[in-house]
Amino acid sequence: MGKDRSMDIKANTHVDIQKQQPKVRFPKAWRVTWSPLRVTVMLGVLAAYYFGLTGTFWAVTGEFTRWGADIMKLFGVNTGKFQYLKLIHYQGTVLTRIDGVMILGMFLGAFGAAYISNNLKWRLPMSWVRVGQALIGGMLAGFGARLAMGCNLAAFFTGIPQFSLHAWIFAVFMAAGTFVGTKIIRLPLFRTRARLVKNNNGISKYHDIGKVSKNVQEIHTVMFIIAIILTILLLIHSFAITTVLGLTVLFGLAFGFLLEKGQICFTSGFRDLWNFGRTLMLDSILAGMAISSVGTLVFIMLGRTPKIFWAGPNVIIGGFLFGMGIVIAGGCETGWMYRAMEGQVHFMLVGVGNVIGSMLLVFVWNSWAPVLAYKYPKVNLLQIFGNFGGLVVTFLLLGICYLLGQVWKRHVLKKSL
Repeated sequence: MGKDRSMDIKANTHVDIQKQQPKVRFPKAWRVTWSPLRVTVMLGVLAAYYFGLTGTFWAVTGEFTRWGADIMKLFGVNTGKFQYLKLIHYQGTVLTRIDGVMILGMFLGAFGAAYISNNLKWRLPMSWVRVGQALIGGMLAGFGARLAMGCNLAAFFTGIPQFSLHAWIFAVFMAAGTFVGTKIIRLPLFRTRARLVKNNNGISKYHDIGKVSKNVQEIHTVMFIIAIILTILLLIHSFAITTVLGLTVLFGLAFGFLLEKGQICFTSGFRDLWNFGRTLMLDSILAGMAISSVGTLVFIMLGRTPKIFWAGPNVIIGGFLFGMGIVIAGGCETGWMYRAMEGQVHFMLVGVGNVIGSMLLVFVWNSWAPVLAYKYPKVNLLQIFGNFGGLVVTFLLLGICYLLGQVWKRHVLKKSL
């Protein structure tokens, strides 16, 4: 009887485990989180080819600003009077713009990765304080990104490989902003207590506010199928317009998929450095930028024109606001995108804040730009140091960033002893 009883328990346990497993099983290598270094190197290579094939760099906040302009049009606002919208070539629709279809591809790619990783779950903010953080932080980040002519992508990850001096200025003041941001979120106002509950095994865990349906996996599978159909339709539509537009969708799918699989977050890269001395994410990002710099230079030598922007106070102010904003919000532009696709409502609100912040910048650009941007030079490091020299300078600066990270890491470790 004891043996039979034991076998019954094992059988029931096996059934319970089977019930908890997803209906669709993917190879383990696809389900686990990938190494950040592995992913950022792939992103660096893809970003270089994206520039070479499309003639533009991997960026997202410019398109979010165009979304804001679309909203303004719905409310009868005359968008033609805003210089900033002309500057970012606001025309067409999200389905006819390179950045538009690329971002749609990113959302679909991130959702697909989250589904494969069994990482889809509806998660609500823990408190109204978190809602405020998401919106305010998102607005600061969106405003700062557009003031500086780029976010963690266009003015950092892909901006530095474009050899624009403004990207290095942005990097310095973004880092400063993230440092201040870590101090702000430590204030008592932003401290919330997580409620603990006991699960069936009697082990305490964080309480998840969102209720999970018994058929959640089936719902996710249906959503995944819908996402595949939308992807196919988007590809057919884009390739029907131009081959470049179709290729842009494929790049977007790859970008979104890799970001989610590697859980790549520029915010955590700096926040973890300042708070805990962890450099894994930041080191990985620097490696990706180094790889991208080489590929980008090759395409520049083949005739592509890099995107060079003003190296003025707009970058200093914008970079600082962006860095502070992403830490308050809890995620950067790319970070909120894939987390929103995982079902985290907090980061959906960060996205809303981004669009609002971008719209606010559009309203003030006409009066701010002549003072903060237009009268300052657009500095191309390749024109100053030559092709080889510009690459060497970029590698030296990336190396200095790495060494500074290691110095801070040792400082934090010594302080904690």
